[in-house]
Order: sequence, then C-alpha cells, then structure tokens
Amino acid sequence: MLIVDEKVLPPTYKGRHYEVRAIGLRDFAGLARDDERLDPFALAEFAKLMVVGFDQIEGLSVEAREHLLGTGVDAWSGGTCSRPLPNGWRVVILNPRHGEQRNNATLMEEVCHVFLGHRANRLAIVAEGKKGRTAARDYNEADEEAAYAIGAAALVPFIALRHFVSKNKTVAEIARHFNVSRDLVEYRLKVSRLWPEYKARHGERNKSGNAAEIKT
Repeated sequence: MLIVDEKVLPPTYKGRHYEVRAIGLRDFAGLARDDERLDPFALAEFAKLMVVGFDQIEGLSVEAREHLLGTGVDAWSGGTCSRPLPNGWRVVILNPRHGEQRNNATLMEEVCHVFLGHRANRLAIVAEGKKGRTAARDYNEADEEAAYAIGAAALVPFIALRHFVSKNKTVAEIARHFNVSRDLVEYRLKVSRLWPEYKARHGERNKSGNAAEIKT
C-alpha cells in the first residue's frame, strides 16, 4: 500500500496522480523551490508551441471576433491549432481580454496537452443557419480534465499552497504570488482538500478583525 505524506501530496488518489506529474513539469522547468513562479511561456517553447497575438488572425468577421473575445467565465479563453506548421510547431492563440493571469492558466493547459501526448482537438465548421456558422470540435473530457488539473498544480503546487494556508495567506495574496487568477487558487484549495482549513482560518481571522498581511 502506498503511504502518502500529506505534507507533500494531496490526500486524494486523483490529486496525487496529477500532483506527481505537475512536480515533474516544474522540475523540467528548472524550478528549485516549491513557491517559485512558473512561466508557462518558457515551457511553451519546449513544447513547440508558438503563441501569436489575436490581431494576427485574418479573415474573421466582426461577429466572430467579438464572440471569441468574450470576457465571461464561459467565454473562449484560447486554443492550439490542430494542424502543425512545416517546422513541427503549433500555433497557440490566447484571448487578450482575459488578462495575464487567466492566460497563464490557459497556456499551461495547452502545454500539458503536449507533454501528456494528447491528440489535438479539431475545430470545424459543421453547419450554417440563420445565425451564421456553427462550430463543433472533438472533445475528450478526460484529457481536458487532466491537462487543466496538472497545469493548475504546476502553477500552484500543493506544498507551497499548504504552507501559505498555514501562514494565513488570502486567496488574493496567493494568486498574486503565483501570477494566477483567484478562481484558480480556489480551485486548487478545493481539489487539494485545503478549503475547509482555509475557510476556518479566515473565519477566525475575520472575527478577530485581524486582516493584516502575514509574511512567510
């Protein structure tokens, strides 16, 4: 039976599975400390992913451009072209309106797809009606879950997250430290089973009126 050190890996089987792979990615990136910020753009080069600006896309209608540049939670955040360039690289396009923090998570997910050997989703126009063209793509739920979960764990490692919780760091402070969104930090707290401890600590903190930042 595998004995898990709860100080190193999350308590769930799936959490440990994803965390180990995230640790491998951070090691590959040359990070020496668990609280170091990971740069997805540096890893993208090793994955042969070329990030291009949205403005470089030609041939999009005004309607299509506005749809892709949505800012809601469920809006398109980015993706990788399924067809590689002649040199073997693939083009990645990110939604510039989502900001640096969300773009980091999106790009990290695309990097993980490559390192995990996932087949790129295909985007195709399948119909045209009164509201214009309708797009559909292949979607592998297991691949998407793994890529996002491992990417999130690589950006916000369990060891560092657990340490920050013990030091009463807020979600906002942790997000700033790793240059990710608050939503991603909350996701990591919940899947790592640290959310109850975080809520308990900050519930007591709010009752005492002590909202001062606590340095590590």
